Amino acid sequence: MTTSPDPDPHSTPRVDAIHLADTARGPVHPVPQATAIPGRGLLGDRYECGAGTFSDWPKDHELTLVEAEVIEDLARTHGVHFAPGEHRRNVTTRNLRLNGLVGRRFRLGPDVECEGTRLCEPCDHLEAVTARPNLCRIMAGRGGLRARIVSGGTVRVGDEIVLVPSPALA
Repeated sequence: MTTSPDPDPHSTPRVDAIHLADTARGPVHPVPQATAIPGRGLLGDRYECGAGTFSDWPKDHELTLVEAEVIEDLARTHGVHFAPGEHRRNVTTRNLRLNGLVGRRFRLGPDVECEGTRLCEPCDHLEAVTARPNLCRIMAGRGGLRARIVSGGTVRVGDEIVLVPSPALA
């Protein structure tokens, strides 16, 4: 497994991009902001509408995230160049390791609180929809994070991402 460059320790974790797709396998569209709805997802996205390929899976998440540094590393080290949002994750982050957020709460901007539920490992579906073989192998352990929305509101590109202290630590 390839590791990605470490986040810049002098930079604040931020929302780098937000992407929605209104249908399964449909094109993704960048948006400057999105409304996060607990128990459903991002307003207008395929999963919020119940139209996603995996909508019948257990509902342990309402959105997916991926590190911008991973996407950039795939281009640099493997020649895999994604068009914006082609990775099919809703939120692209910068300066934050997502794998450590499984079981942790975090805020996207001032309003939206989320909880990481499990890693969002790449799958055969991603390889098929992007027509890129070997994504499962080269993205293993770096495919992003699935999260549930604890409290809703608006998330915006550029919003700061802040870890929420666990009750035992507060």
